[in-house]
Amino acid sequence: MRLFGTDGIRATVNNHPMTPETVLKIGMAAAHILKEKHGRNMILIGKDTRLSGYMIESALTSGICSMGMNVTLVGPLPTPGIAFLTRTLRLDAGIVISASHNPFEDNGIKFFSSEGFKLPDEVEKKIEELVLDDGLSKNRPKGSNIGKAFRLDDATGRYIEYIKSTIPKGITFDGIKIVVDCANGAAYKTTPWLLRELGADVISINDRPDGININAGCGSLHAEGLQKAVKLHKADIGIAHDGDADRTIFCDEKGRMVDGDKVMAMCAVEMKKKQTLKKDTVVSTVMSNLGLEKYLEMNNIKLIRTKVGDRYVVERMLDGGYNLGGEQSGHIVFLDHNTTGDGPLTAVHVLYLMKINDSALSKLVSGIKLYPQILTNVEIEHKHDIKTIPEIENTIKAAEKKLAGRGRILVRPSGTEPKIRIMIEGGDLKLITKLSKDISRVIKEKMI
Repeated sequence: MRLFGTDGIRATVNNHPMTPETVLKIGMAAAHILKEKHGRNMILIGKDTRLSGYMIESALTSGICSMGMNVTLVGPLPTPGIAFLTRTLRLDAGIVISASHNPFEDNGIKFFSSEGFKLPDEVEKKIEELVLDDGLSKNRPKGSNIGKAFRLDDATGRYIEYIKSTIPKGITFDGIKIVVDCANGAAYKTTPWLLRELGADVISINDRPDGININAGCGSLHAEGLQKAVKLHKADIGIAHDGDADRTIFCDEKGRMVDGDKVMAMCAVEMKKKQTLKKDTVVSTVMSNLGLEKYLEMNNIKLIRTKVGDRYVVERMLDGGYNLGGEQSGHIVFLDHNTTGDGPLTAVHVLYLMKINDSALSKLVSGIKLYPQILTNVEIEHKHDIKTIPEIENTIKAAEKKLAGRGRILVRPSGTEPKIRIMIEGGDLKLITKLSKDISRVIKEKMI
């Protein structure tokens, strides 16, 4: 049975594979594989604020220590903070316990290599095989060779200081009023603390996690509260993270949303101007808006598209030697600074753009015109290959014919949830809305 999806292992807690028994084996298997490969003998574990994080953290720690590796625990910390610390502390691997933007009932496990990148598919496959191997326990050491667990108390402070170091000394955000929606998640301390240290006037909302309120009507997937708060407080900008803070979206001073496509667009143009955008190229996914592609073309910047998932963006960036990439959803990868999507880092760099240009966010994005885009999620009981169902394929082809080259259609299974995701974009909002409903109806009828 496949454990890993596009973003690690994820499931409803106490359902396979997110049970204490299986998580224990995942810890054992990972320790066995990573100890063989490296030998520094330490794995970092961080988490978001879900109630189940304690249970999974304990099971993982037990499994890892039982195989003779040590564990460093940092508690709640954004996913990019785990990647950063794993790399800079020169540890064997990092693990994040989080289900990202999912509700609190779900949880997951994401691995980072010693270099701070997500594990290659072949390493994940080896871990899967060992989890299913009844002989795994025979490899456990005895006596003094078992591992120990330690706690790193200044993890948040180290991460914050690093992010501050990525913008020039002397830059402050004095006079900028910011509303930050922490999604009651991993960044509930990090981002407000970071921005206050940089001089901003910070109004922090959804920063009181109780184990079950992570992503609950808040954060980057539910930005209505952020928009209202920006208007209420007459703030200059709103910032919203998801549960593990590897993504960030914004709203301007007028309460209008600024997604990952617009963030990539304005950052790319600024970097090109400073001659720091490698190969004048941005890497994004097939989900990014056609308007981003057109805007970059106008500025003589190339857009390369990948499959959906920030891991594929990073892989393409590494292969091609590029340094800016991301996703429409707000995963922005500044590869000169970190190895994964980094929400707090993205927030600081957007604020930096506002500061050095002495400009409101609305002005910075005013020239970026995105096409209307309809995103629909259809819940399904069983995943089937869409291409094997003629009625769905024929409906998609008919919709593409109606668009006549004036838009795009993407229909794909979610890599993390039992859903089919439909994306349609084009200049005619009424038409793409109808086409989305047509495709959704056929999927509901045929994928049962």
